[in-house]
Amino acid sequence: MSKLDKLIAELCPNGVEYKRLKDVATITRGGSFQKKDYEESGFPCIHYGQIYTLYGLFVEETASFIGDMVAAKQKKAVTNDIIMAVTSENIEDVCKCVAWLGDGEVAVSGHTAIIHHTLDPKYLVYYLHSSMFYSQKVKLAHGTKVIEVKPDSLGEIRLPVPPLEVQREIVRMLDNFTFLTAELTAELTVRQKQFDYYRNILLTFHSSSNAKMKTLKDICIKISSGGTPNTSISSYYDGDIPWLRTQEVDFNEINETAMYITEEGLNNSSAKWIPKHSVIVAMYGATVGKVAFTSIPVTTNQACCNLEINSNVANYKYVFYWLSKEYEYIKSLGQGSQTNINAQIVKNLKIAIPELSEQERIVECLDKFNGICRSLTSGIPAEIAARQKQYEYYRDKLLTFKELNA
Repeated sequence: MSKLDKLIAELCPNGVEYKRLKDVATITRGGSFQKKDYEESGFPCIHYGQIYTLYGLFVEETASFIGDMVAAKQKKAVTNDIIMAVTSENIEDVCKCVAWLGDGEVAVSGHTAIIHHTLDPKYLVYYLHSSMFYSQKVKLAHGTKVIEVKPDSLGEIRLPVPPLEVQREIVRMLDNFTFLTAELTAELTVRQKQFDYYRNILLTFHSSSNAKMKTLKDICIKISSGGTPNTSISSYYDGDIPWLRTQEVDFNEINETAMYITEEGLNNSSAKWIPKHSVIVAMYGATVGKVAFTSIPVTTNQACCNLEINSNVANYKYVFYWLSKEYEYIKSLGQGSQTNINAQIVKNLKIAIPELSEQERIVECLDKFNGICRSLTSGIPAEIAARQKQYEYYRDKLLTFKELNA
């Protein structure tokens, strides 16, 4: 008998009480600061977009800070609170959350819920990423272009509340699973940093070079945004026209899409065919600034900016590599509470354009180095995926209990 089995047999042999979240927590909305309020140092803060892109399940130190005057007006989480992003572009990501395990308070942006509770914080975060929670949140979510779950409705979420000793043993077991996956992920991160370093060297031009600074609108035949079919008509999504969503744009090659729309769906949106060898820039939410290139013709959603490159001026993969290098800068241009950019901002982005032969040489070098990095880590993504599935299976199994008096 495992330690967990012994604890359950001793502390809750007849089952575990299931409670509503509002019975074990208070839920409040986040504050109002934006990325433009960031400072080099100051009061620690967490922006809701960072929950998707920067942090894992637990946070002890923040990557961002705001000034004390801005912080004084903000909503704050305290140690062990859960910070949940309540808006997203898709149902999978909405309600992603992190546990604040750092010392003292942290300022929390808008589009969030702050959950102050009486449970083990890691236990609660693990549950809020489980399939049991997912099946409940989909009933609370609403919206089309932006998916939202109102913080007030989260109180009705039901979850098992075993004794703290049981919660902590489950946390210990799940922490072991996540640690093993983290080791593999760290190896991928090292290889990516090597590639980024080499890419940045190749894409740094001195004044003596023949590279000329241009804007993207100078090197494109056309720059456009996509469109989204009417989501109330599900048949629009049962076609064979590849339709690219923003969350699929992730510094990658697009040779297939996760969704396909019908001709009717295409006609009932502002989406247009984008030829292969185009470059896509994500403009909204957590994916702002990420880029991809197409090896097939596609249509895209409204949050994608589509660059049809003039091949007489620029190599499309050169543009892709350049914009990948500029990711952090592009992301910093985001505006509003969701830190979006728009097509006008993309059009005016600067790019160094050397001779085509030099662009092709750079692309050839980067393709080769990227291939070497991938070969060195070729089995790791599959291993991570396998471990992730194993972790999700045991997580849901460990978080499922016989209900008391059921």
